[in-house]
Amino acid sequence: MGRNHAGPGRPVLPGPVRGRLGAVAGLAATAVAVLGAWYGGTGGPGGVDVRVRSLLGDPGPSWRELAEGADFLGEPAGAAVLVAVGVLGCLVARWPRAAVLLVGGVGASVAATTLLKPVVGRTIHGGYLAFPSGHTAFLTAFALVVALVASGRLGLGRTAGPSLVLAAGAAGGAVMGWAQVVLDAHYPTDVLGGWCTALAVVPAVARSIDRLADTPDAQRS
Repeated sequence: MGRNHAGPGRPVLPGPVRGRLGAVAGLAATAVAVLGAWYGGTGGPGGVDVRVRSLLGDPGPSWRELAEGADFLGEPAGAAVLVAVGVLGCLVARWPRAAVLLVGGVGASVAATTLLKPVVGRTIHGGYLAFPSGHTAFLTAFALVVALVASGRLGLGRTAGPSLVLAAGAAGGAVMGWAQVVLDAHYPTDVLGGWCTALAVVPAVARSIDRLADTPDAQRS
C-alpha cells in the first residue's frame, strides 16, 4: 500500500488503477455495443430477462419500499442531493479535481445512456425507451468515483485500488439494478447495459480530466 495521500494536483486515475480500469472499460464498452445490437428495436424481454425476473419474484411491501428508495436516488432530486454531498466532500478534502470527476463522470454516464436509448430503440411498457438504464449508470458511476477518491486518499496499490473501485461499482450497479428490475422499470439486460456504460465512461472521463489538468497551461493558471 502506498503512503501518498491525495493533494489538489494528484491524478484521479492514478497509475496503479489506470491500466486495469482501462481494460475493464474496453470490455464494458464492447458489452454495451453487443447488447445494444442484440436487443435493438425490440419491445419485450429476452429469455435471460424472463429467467432473471422470475428468480427475483415479488419483492413484498418492505422490499418494494427499499427499491423505491433506491430508485429515488436516480431521480433528478435524489441524484442532485447525492452529487452535491459528494462534491462537498471532495472540496472539504481539498481535492477539486475529484469534484470535477464526480460531476463529469456521473453526468457523462447518464448522458451516454440518454444518447444511446433512441439509437438502440428498445422499449418497455408500450413505448418507453429502456436500454441502457440511466438510473443504473448513475449509481454505478457515483460509486466508481467515490471509490476512486477513496483509493487516492488511501494510496492503494495496483491490486487493492482496482479491487476497491470495481467492488464499489458492482455494489452500486447491483443495488440500483435490482431496484429497477423488481419495480419493472427495466429489463435485467437494460440494467446490465447501464452498469457497463458507467464502467466504460468513468475511466475515460477521469483520464481526460487528468490530461487536461496536467497540461502546462493548466498548471500555470
